[in-house]
Order: sequence, then structure tokens, then C-alpha cells
Amino acid sequence: MGLLNVNLLKTNKLTAMNRASFSKFNGSGLGSWLNGIQTIFVGMLRIWSIPIVLMLSVASGFTTYYGLSHFIVPWIALIITIAIQSIIVICSLEIAGIHWKANRTRYLSVLISLLVAIAASITFSYFKFYEISQSETIHMDRINQVRQDVNNYLSVILSTKSKILKQQNEDLDKANEDVTQAYFGTHAQIIAQSHKRIVGQGPFWRHYNQLYQAKKKQFEQVEQDFRRLDDDIRKLQTSLNALEADTENNHRLTVAGLQDVELKFNRLVANAGLLAPKAPVLMTYAQLIQGITPSFSMWKGFSLFAFVCAAMVDFFTVLLSYRLEFTAPGPLTEQEQELVFECIRQFSEFRINENDELEMVIEKSEIERARRYSDWSRMFAVGFLLSRGFLRKIDERSVEFAPNFYPLIAERMGEQLRAIKAQASAKKTERKVAYEVLEHEQ
Repeated sequence: MGLLNVNLLKTNKLTAMNRASFSKFNGSGLGSWLNGIQTIFVGMLRIWSIPIVLMLSVASGFTTYYGLSHFIVPWIALIITIAIQSIIVICSLEIAGIHWKANRTRYLSVLISLLVAIAASITFSYFKFYEISQSETIHMDRINQVRQDVNNYLSVILSTKSKILKQQNEDLDKANEDVTQAYFGTHAQIIAQSHKRIVGQGPFWRHYNQLYQAKKKQFEQVEQDFRRLDDDIRKLQTSLNALEADTENNHRLTVAGLQDVELKFNRLVANAGLLAPKAPVLMTYAQLIQGITPSFSMWKGFSLFAFVCAAMVDFFTVLLSYRLEFTAPGPLTEQEQELVFECIRQFSEFRINENDELEMVIEKSEIERARRYSDWSRMFAVGFLLSRGFLRKIDERSVEFAPNFYPLIAERMGEQLRAIKAQASAKKTERKVAYEVLEHEQ
């Protein structure tokens, strides 16, 4: 008997050493090491998805609130913004766990709510991204509008100047012709026959020569005034061309230069007996640099870049929220895991569905119906797992495993396999010991 105890102790010690050696080999293997790293990495990504979703929701909420606050009272806009972002996250989480065949009404209601919330978020976020992306363009458009208004006015000045100088030149030529005709005595105003055809500087010539000299002096004065006006126009164009570089100072110089040009030109036009053209009213410096006020007119000048930016934030929010559904909502206790595993084992119909997930039929089989089998416990387990997010309902008779449910089942199956191996090893040891005892007795 003592020899039997010694052999039994040796055998148990050898078995324990083999198990420890096998466990040490597995634990220190490259595959186990890589699997541990991958598990930690995936877990960190899942945990990191939560603050990313929150930050994206805050970013999208800020742009949504910015656009919405220009149309309604700010505190109401804030409440609506919080509701919109909450609906986007909640519906994205919920729709990930709903199948079309399981509950069409619920699926459609969640999908429509998600689409309405996304549309509202993108619409009002678009205003902020439009302002960011188009502010420089709009500022340049305003500067170009000022330039266009001034240049159009200067074109009218140039055209009117040409008319005035042409008229002055024609009057001067007419006066010169009158002097020439008066000198040769062929002027039409000479009625007396005694003065006709008399060449020389007579009284008629002196009269028309005086008119010619006055007209010539007037023409020279008009030319001189237009030369001074041209100098003012060059200064105006210089400040106008440099409006982009130093907007504040050059805008002030442009306004002052336009006023000087308008004043001098109106005087010249009035002296010529013409109607002065109306000068443009330039926008003020405050209007030139003011920001963009969101309005639905922004959709007329549609900006694809602003729209894509607004949609991109909500797309990432929906995508990450959708993926969050695949993470465990909370661990199960040991008692819950034991209950769920034992109840799930009572189902018999399993298959791999089109989503590459394990699907099982939760209805009673024909044999169970014939035997009036009570499936209350396993249906309780199904309802419990559905509410916890470990199962997803596909239709009225089947459910599928959520990705976070596989590790729990794998752990339980591993425990059972280890228990079976331990029992087999114990039985083998007992048989070996019994065999040694028999040999010893013989």
C-alpha cells in the first residue's frame, strides 16, 4: 500500500509538471504574445471610439448651433442642437442592432429620424463651413465690386470728356472759320456791299477774332482742367489697385479720390451745358470687411467644399456610433454567464448567415411542440441578451450573435474543454495507477 501511495504521488507530480510545462510553453509562445497585443489594441480602439464620437458630436453641434442661432433665439437653438446630435448618435447605435425583417416599422422610424437629424445638422453646419471657405472669396468679390463701380464711372467720364473736347474743338474750328471769312470779306454776316470782298483786318475781322481768341482761351482752359482731372483719376486708380494690399487706408483714399473726381468733373460738365452722370455710392469700410451673415441665399452660390466638410463630420459621427454597437455594453457576471451559456445550449438550429454571423432559431422545433416542451428559461436568456446587446433580432423566429458575444461563449467553451481534459487525464491516471497496483500484486 505504501508503494501504491508513492507511485500515485510520483504520477501526480509528473502530471502537474507536464501541465505547468505545457502552460508555460503556450503562454510564452509568439502566437499568444501577438494575440494578446492584438486584443489590447482592438480594445483600446473600441474605448477610444467613445471620446472621438463625443468630440465629433461637439464639433458638429457647434457648427449646427452657429447656423441655427442666426434664425431663432440662441437658447432655443442650443436645445435643438443638443437634440439633433443626440438623435444622430442614438439612432446610429440603434439602427446597427435592428434588422429590416425583424421590425420594419421600428427600422423605418429610426432610419427616418436619423436622416432628418443628419439633414438638419448638415444644413445649418453648411453655413459655418461656407463662411470659413468663402470668406476670402467674398471679400475679393466686394473689392472687385468697388473697382467695377469706380471703373464704370470712369468710363462714363472718359466718354463725356471726349464729347466735351469734341464739341469745344468744333466750336474753335467754327470760330477760326468765321475769322478767316471775315478777313476775306466773305462772311455771311457782312450785308453791306461796300464791305464785301474787302480783304483785311476790318471791324468784322476784329469782332470775330475777339470771339475766336475767347473760344481758344476757353478751349485751353478746358484742356487744362481735364489734365488736372486726369491726375486725380490716376491717383484714384492707384489707390483702387492697391485696395487689396492695405484695405483700410486705400479705401479711405479711394473714397476721397472719387469725391474729388466727381466734384471737378461735375463742374466741367455743367460749364459744357451737359447733364452730369451719377457717381456710384461705394460701400463703407465696415461693409467691406464685415463677416458673412448666414442665410439660405448661400445655397444659391453652392459651395461643394463647404457641403462636403459639413457632411463629413456627420458621416464620421454616424459611422463611429454605428461601430460602437459592436462593443460590449457591459460585462456579465459569473452567474449571468453561466445562466446564458446553459440556456443557449438548449437551442439546436444554428447556421452562418449572410452577415457572417452565427444565427440561431429561437422557435420550438416540431418535436418540442409535440412534447409540449417549456422553453421559458431559454427564451428568458434570449430576451436578456437582446436587451443587453449581445444578440440581434433578425426576424420573428431567429437571432444572430453580436461580435461582443463570441468571447463569452469561447471562454465558457474553453472552460468546459479544460474540464473535460482534466477528467480524461484523471481517469487515465487512475487507470495507470490501478494497472501498476495489479502488476505489483501479481
